[in-house]
Amino acid sequence: IKMTFDTKRIAAGTAIATALALPAEGLRQYAYYDPPGILTVCEGHTGSDIIKGKKYSLAECDEFLNEDMRTAINAVEKCVPGLPDHVLAAFADATYNMGPKIACDTRKSTAARLLKEGKLDEACRQLPKWNRAGGVPLPGLTKRRQAEMEVCLDSANSQSE
Repeated sequence: IKMTFDTKRIAAGTAIATALALPAEGLRQYAYYDPPGILTVCEGHTGSDIIKGKKYSLAECDEFLNEDMRTAINAVEKCVPGLPDHVLAAFADATYNMGPKIACDTRKSTAARLLKEGKLDEACRQLPKWNRAGGVPLPGLTKRRQAEMEVCLDSANSQSE
């Protein structure tokens, strides 16, 4: 199978984003309510398909993670096509974690505006500001956004060399 540059970039972005998500999310095979009160299972999967009290298999969890990350990558790619793989990965992980507003809503997200303007370095530096759930800064989100920013800046800096 011949892979295009775009396919390779998306595949790399997906792999990097998944590597960011896994330690941040952890694995819980029984559904639980996350800090904002959203029913969640496995590695951060949310949705109407979760059955409270059911034990999910590792295969089901892998399937959720792959599908949810693909959805996040596609959302970022649709809003800001052609981002370098590390920038795509950082914003895909943030999107996986809290939805596409951070990368796509130019009215409510400075990061989204900066991405659209091609100011990748500045957009990456916005990630740590998105460390709240229910208006409260959470240590886990602070750590995760910092990791995303570092991955994001690796790419932004290498693009300008």
